Amino acid sequence: MILVFGGTTEGRKTVKELEEAGEKYYYSTKTGEQDVSLRHGIRVDGGMDENGIRDFCAAHGIRLIVDATHPFAALLHRNVIAAALSLDIPAIRFERLYPPRTDDIIWCDEISSIRQVLRHLPESVGCRVLCTLGVKSIAQIKPLEEDGYQVFYRILPRESSRRLALRQGADAKHLIDYQEGGDEATLLKRLRPHIILMKESGESGGFTQKVRAAKDMGIRVIAVRRPPTDKHFITVNGEHGLRRMVEKLLPGFYPLHSGLTTGTCATAAAVAAWRMLYGERPRHVPVILPNGETIQVDVCCGDGYAAVTKVAGDDPDVTDGLEIRATVEKSTHFQVKGGAGVGRFTLPGFDYPVGEPAINKAPREMMRRNISDEVCITISIPKGEETARRTFNPRLGIKGGISVIGVSGIVKPFSEEAFVESIRKCMVVAKASGAGQVVINSGAKSEKFVKRMYPSLPPQAFVEYGNYIGATIEIAHELSIPHVTLGVMMGKAVKLAAGHLDTHSRRTTMDKGFIKAMVEETGCGPQLTESVEHITLAREIWQLLPEPFLSLFCDIVIKKCLSYCQPLLPDGQLTIILISEEGKIYTTGT
Repeated sequence: MILVFGGTTEGRKTVKELEEAGEKYYYSTKTGEQDVSLRHGIRVDGGMDENGIRDFCAAHGIRLIVDATHPFAALLHRNVIAAALSLDIPAIRFERLYPPRTDDIIWCDEISSIRQVLRHLPESVGCRVLCTLGVKSIAQIKPLEEDGYQVFYRILPRESSRRLALRQGADAKHLIDYQEGGDEATLLKRLRPHIILMKESGESGGFTQKVRAAKDMGIRVIAVRRPPTDKHFITVNGEHGLRRMVEKLLPGFYPLHSGLTTGTCATAAAVAAWRMLYGERPRHVPVILPNGETIQVDVCCGDGYAAVTKVAGDDPDVTDGLEIRATVEKSTHFQVKGGAGVGRFTLPGFDYPVGEPAINKAPREMMRRNISDEVCITISIPKGEETARRTFNPRLGIKGGISVIGVSGIVKPFSEEAFVESIRKCMVVAKASGAGQVVINSGAKSEKFVKRMYPSLPPQAFVEYGNYIGATIEIAHELSIPHVTLGVMMGKAVKLAAGHLDTHSRRTTMDKGFIKAMVEETGCGPQLTESVEHITLAREIWQLLPEPFLSLFCDIVIKKCLSYCQPLLPDGQLTIILISEEGKIYTTGT
């Protein structure tokens, strides 16, 4: 049993991760005003002190606490740790991602010291100040008005926040509602403050956006440093690390456990080998994942190399248990090479040209992000060539070993039944968001592109279908969702156009004959039609066909996809958008 303290973006991320387990947990917020949909979670509203937390945990059999509250909720952090220590249960702090501190910001340790800081800036007396420190800070900031400053207070658009602001003496004309996801520059251009006061609220708190907008307009930034994290917390700073820690502390909570991609394993081995250059022999190393969060990965240091044993969790992966090695040497520039057991591209259509090691773009970027020196990294996999014979690599023209891949860095395992059930949970939450439209997509890459098309939709309205396109649309019909937008990339689109509603590679592969027939329909001529025979991956079509034949081909693909998908949503509107590798959108609809 888990107790979560939320009310933040991190709280929402925690809910998303825990809901996938299908197990009961508790979600606590002080005011109960956060809009978050729970299926298995039980909502608990109202503040708790140390005794309240301890009593609640004892009464409900809590075995793990997750503190996903605001970084400045210092009193609650202390109460959580005190209660956890007295009950001898672990407490996870879901911390935010923070940009590096820079000298062009005036930093304070406490809100109470801001007035003194301003007194050392005599040229600022009488200027306009925008306070974004939160409604509870108004009483501490209001004395600036006595010093001649014109202070505006940005608060949450809640009646309770407005009442609290007025009780602290704020002028109603100086209250500005915070618009979540709003453009910081628009507010600053309208108000034209000389100084902005903010907390070090992290990336999810919009800190970077606020600072950037202020700097662009020459506005002085004064920021209050976040309180330090208590050493007794087990700290994570992202959803992947949270899930991995829950799996470790409560092994039975998730029916299936996550694993690491080959890309993350290779990166961890490279980081350890790099540290060996400086005399270290670490047993575990931090790895920054593509989403910016950091996880710890166990490593083993050998004679001149470091290694990581691939752990796939409960995902049925033939690479599970493989040893992935890295050696690192000083170099004049950063480079990544493939050693024994790492495959090589022998056909075009991948991230890198023929002859390059089959180490994809995301793992290479992870290594570059995690290693600051100019080095040459060589990745080798002792049993890679043998293992590759049991993969699709030979068919794809990757020879000599396995691929080092992974977009997110984490492998989330699901049986088909569990995966579809997780989609159902997400669709229920998406409907509950009240958006009226759900955008389904295959994963992180396609979701990034479709979110640009629908910036006003809440995060809950975007649902990943993985490979289960048909099942996801059927769930939308069962839930009476009126409008579904399906975002799909070329590899899955050509399978869907052929009637394969489950696009997993275990069930269907790219049909070149079918693709040739669709290319022929564009009227592009026999030479381009026959060139389909030479493609390895469907995404090569983006470069193969020139306009206007490419647009005609996309229209044909989308219409064929609609012919199979629309009957699954007989009472709703279905829009299909075809997404290129660079994020260009082709669409048509009913």
